[in-house]
Amino acid sequence: MTEPLVARMRGFGTTIFAEMSALAVQTGSINLGQGFPDTDGPAAMLDRAIQAITSGANQYPPGPGTPELRRAVSEHRAEHYGLSYDPAGEILITVGATEAVAASVLALCEPGDEVIAFEPYYDSYAASIALAQARLVAVTMRPVAGRFTFDPDELRAAVTPRTRAILVNSPHNPTGTVFTREELTAIADLCRERDLVAITDEVYEHLTFDGVEHISLATLPGMRERTVAISSAGKTFSVTGWKTGWVCAPAPLVTAVQTVKQFLTFTASAPWQLAVAYGLRQELEWVAALRSGLQDKRDRLMEGLAAAGFEVLRPAGTYFVQTDIRPLGFADGLELTRRLPELAGVVAIPTQVFYDHPERGRHFVRFAFCKKDEVIDEAVTRLKRLSGA
Repeated sequence: MTEPLVARMRGFGTTIFAEMSALAVQTGSINLGQGFPDTDGPAAMLDRAIQAITSGANQYPPGPGTPELRRAVSEHRAEHYGLSYDPAGEILITVGATEAVAASVLALCEPGDEVIAFEPYYDSYAASIALAQARLVAVTMRPVAGRFTFDPDELRAAVTPRTRAILVNSPHNPTGTVFTREELTAIADLCRERDLVAITDEVYEHLTFDGVEHISLATLPGMRERTVAISSAGKTFSVTGWKTGWVCAPAPLVTAVQTVKQFLTFTASAPWQLAVAYGLRQELEWVAALRSGLQDKRDRLMEGLAAAGFEVLRPAGTYFVQTDIRPLGFADGLELTRRLPELAGVVAIPTQVFYDHPERGRHFVRFAFCKKDEVIDEAVTRLKRLSGA
């Protein structure tokens, strides 16, 4: 039989997350690769999910999502960003942010259209763009003064007559950058000038550190009407397995995304939707404590990685720390991470797999700090074997 997989998806095999998580299980290594917490979310919110199940909320919820969650998302966007979205037509509940991104790209891009994304980028972006038969155009983020950022001139040069959208992820996975107002203004100016749609992945919106503010691109002048804003409950409430996300956008854009989404999953997760509605209204103090705790964990891991010999870049948000492996005498992150279970009993993620230009990220490796303190400490102890520290 000839290769059954369509040509446009042949470059997408098993994700690096699945590969490295399987490696962790096979070798008994500590998994600082995939970004999932090893503790649960707020107990009262978990209880709400149980109550929803036992009270009979186990059938299909409405296609756009339960009214309760759509209203809660609307209230949340108004409270935190001053943006008003009509729950009846401007909010769509999705199976996590991954589906929201995929449905948005599929809905808004014709074959041959171009979508700009900032590399390193989350791996589902490239797959979603390929499924739409569109073309990803990567603008490279590079470390400047200890944080990853992009060159506005390179961004402007990336726009062509075929450009349809800019995919903006802030707080940014995998670099931990939180885009500044100046950086977002450069993106917004370009979107307005060239009549582009912005698709914003904001799943780490509440997980920023050192007083750094997350600014939603849709709040900038002229951007609400051309932004598909995406977020989810998974990172905010430490329930990544619930896969409950949402889209906020003007009604024509939401209608377009829902037209595609209904033939992907139609709808899902009625009990989780009801619990997340409760969480958005009642558990943001818990989220504030989570953010503070994660900042401490970030600092704990950064200190340990530096002591182990890595060059460490300081993230302003997310679950992740980027490291430069060259001070340890290594040059290829993919090679190192495949050997790391043997060398140190730890699993990490090679950043180069998130680049269109992998040579630009070959010397970076990403570690997750959304783990218990004792797990971080043991991982650091093991990693010190690399340098004999």
